[in-house]
Amino acid sequence: MDKVVRWGILSAGLIAHDFTTALRTLPRSEHQVVAVAARDLSRAQDFARRHDIPKSYGSYEELLRDPDVDVVYVGAQHPQHLGAVLQSLAVGKPVLCEKPLGVTASEVREMVAAARTRGIFLMEAIWTRFFPATDALRALLDQGALGELRLVHAEFGSDICSQLERSTNWAQAGGGLLDLGIYCTQFISMVARGQRPEKIHAVGLLHEKGVDDTVTVILRYPGGLQTSFSCSITTELSNSATVFGTKGKAQIPSTMWCPTELVWNGKHTKFPLPKVPDKEKFNFINSIGMVYEAQHVRQCLLQGLKESPIIPLSESELLADILEEARKQIGLQFLQDRS
Repeated sequence: MDKVVRWGILSAGLIAHDFTTALRTLPRSEHQVVAVAARDLSRAQDFARRHDIPKSYGSYEELLRDPDVDVVYVGAQHPQHLGAVLQSLAVGKPVLCEKPLGVTASEVREMVAAARTRGIFLMEAIWTRFFPATDALRALLDQGALGELRLVHAEFGSDICSQLERSTNWAQAGGGLLDLGIYCTQFISMVARGQRPEKIHAVGLLHEKGVDDTVTVILRYPGGLQTSFSCSITTELSNSATVFGTKGKAQIPSTMWCPTELVWNGKHTKFPLPKVPDKEKFNFINSIGMVYEAQHVRQCLLQGLKESPIIPLSESELLADILEEARKQIGLQFLQDRS
């Protein structure tokens, strides 16, 4: 592959805007956005004009036939991920797909199997894993700086249902677990080295529109590590993540899903994000941090890797299993569970 990675953007929504905006701050000798597709051609055209993208399409299929597209970013809503990813893999296009990779564990396994069978790169876009603050935390864990780990707790909650209609849309697999809980789950899984928990216990409150409102999950891991997380689409939580060990603790004190600070045994270290050009505007906080995962994808492709060593496909399967079990325990099913 050439050193320039040419991106095709599937979807013209809010998160696709932020990802594309972040990409455009990177050197054009490394990253270029060459096409965008939406189910409504006019939306794709508007998106293309806004981001100075040369090609716009009114269907995903048209973009996937474009020989100039090296890798596809899927930013569609949760239920559309499966079809978009499978179509992309079928034509040999590597894929970076927004989290959650699938609504159900079976969807995730289907996508993973397709990627592995075809030998095509696929990664779940858990951007948190690629922030410098996360790298620093992983380094502490690798060095054993916290001693033997005992507890992990994470929280992510905000009144997003008043801002994002899809968060309470049952037909679009809305709710806290898939939108917010996945960040907590991946954090815990990272600390637990991708092990499978021995026990999962979930309690939750369902929203009047049928999705999960507020949920707490406890996970116990081999060796005695105890972990828990809470997520909510109606209530502001601490939005922090903390690891406790026999030699101290490490904490991301806020914005745990897009961290810029790490506190280790009382020592605060800040990790400034790349500077955002004055003319660029984002929909979500710290979205410029999407450059880190984009740079990682490029490196994976240049090295000929079929999956990321930072968020491997086996871990995407595990995260889906945990979230699905939590949903089952609180009595939440989506259309995809019945298929």
